[in-house]
Amino acid sequence: MKVILFGATGMVGQGTLRECLRDSGVAQVLSVGRSASGQQHAKLTEIIRDDFLDYSDIESRLTGFDACFFCLGVSSIGMDAERYRHLTYDITLAAARTLARLNPQMIFVYVTGAGTDSSEQGRVMWARVKGKTENDLLKLFRTAYMFRPAAIQPLHGVRSKTAWVQAIYVVTALLLSWLVRIAPKYVTTTEQMGRAMIKVARDGYSKPVLESEDINSL
Repeated sequence: MKVILFGATGMVGQGTLRECLRDSGVAQVLSVGRSASGQQHAKLTEIIRDDFLDYSDIESRLTGFDACFFCLGVSSIGMDAERYRHLTYDITLAAARTLARLNPQMIFVYVTGAGTDSSEQGRVMWARVKGKTENDLLKLFRTAYMFRPAAIQPLHGVRSKTAWVQAIYVVTALLLSWLVRIAPKYVTTTEQMGRAMIKVARDGYSKPVLESEDINSL
């Protein structure tokens, strides 16, 4: 399986890249992002760019892939609706439309979040935007999966790039380890996220929207 990974330097992306490089069934990983992942591996190629709305200059490098793991994402905290929509919806759909055209059979896995509003009508801005993003991705691809994790425990040296978020993970590490075991409905790990993405891309799943409990069961 050949995989394109967006957001390899984020917390979920770091974990997903690790699992892709460790999985013998993943033959090639193309990472697309604003900065290098810091990883070196025979299976890994990286494209560093600032423009995430137009891929016409690199289309030849985006063909021949079986799956895309889209792990780019931002927090809505302190962000107005227009800016959040641009960074969440516009950037995701720009990449997705290009990939769907170049790879019609591609399986697209999108990391969204617990509480996403599929109706697009709720009171919470970020949930509406995520809901529209999910809905349009499901229309665009023949096969797509929306991953909606709640709390995520970073493992194997994975770190959040946001200092205050990383501080919270450090303080709550023992609690998260305990909750992963007793409350799989609410907590998963970066390792389980990455492994589940590979699993659904390879074998499929019974439904397109996966909550933390589904991710952990995979």
